This record gives sequence, C-alpha cells and structure tokens, in this order.
Amino acid sequence: MSLRVLLAVDGSSHALRAVEHLLRLREAGCVIEAHLLNVQLPLETGHVRMFIARESLEAYYRDEGLEALREACALMERSGQVYSSHIAVGHAGETIARYAGELAVDLVIMGTHGRTGLRQAVMGSVATGVLRLAPVPVTVVRPAPG
Repeated sequence: MSLRVLLAVDGSSHALRAVEHLLRLREAGCVIEAHLLNVQLPLETGHVRMFIARESLEAYYRDEGLEALREACALMERSGQVYSSHIAVGHAGETIARYAGELAVDLVIMGTHGRTGLRQAVMGSVATGVLRLAPVPVTVVRPAPG
C-alpha cells in the first residue's frame, strides 16, 4: 500500500511520537511519501510591519520553522525515509487542513498534547481544528502514558 502523508510537526515530543507512528507504518510495509509541515503563528500586525522589515520577518519564520522540524527530520533521515519539509505561516489547524488538500495527501498524522477539560476549552485545540477541517482522515497520536 502507498500513502501520501502530511505530518504536522511543532518541535514537541508529541510531534516526535507522530513521526515514530509514521515510521511504524513504513515498517509494516506501507510505502510512504512523507511531507513534514511546521506552521508558524503569524506575527504580522500593522505595528510589527512598521518596525521589522519583511525579509527579517520571513527569516524569523524560516529559522523558527527549521528549528521545529530539526528533530523530526533527523528521525526521518536516520530511518532512511524520504520526505519533503514545508514551513507555513497561519492559524495551525486551518493551515494544516489547507496543506492536506493542496498536497493531495491520503492521511494527516499529528501528535496531541492531550489537554482536557477547561484547559482544552479555553485554549482550543489544533487537533480538533484539523479533524474538523481536513479533507482526508486524520490520525492523532496521543502522548505517552505516564
């Protein structure tokens, strides 16, 4: 079986668990075309643009995105899994769902921080947004028990 997979990566240990899940699918015999995506929250407001050059802001997003992708890319490379990486700017849930459609993936895989209750309700959830908006199935990898 061959799968085009979008793997949402935020630099957290939860995202690395999602990478490990993708690699287990590969070990089980799936041929995977992997796309790693990091989404940076936009800093652009009228006030920021007045004081920071566009090039500086783009460099900031790129540097932050590359750092968030670093460990996930290292895991992929050590396993021999071919991948492409992407850095986007926007609301995380909406951007992940949009990329899933644009890249015509079969599956989105992402980690979750596992927040529940009031903290989940107040802060919102990227995973919930992706589940609601993505045009394809979404696998949410829960945190390690402990």
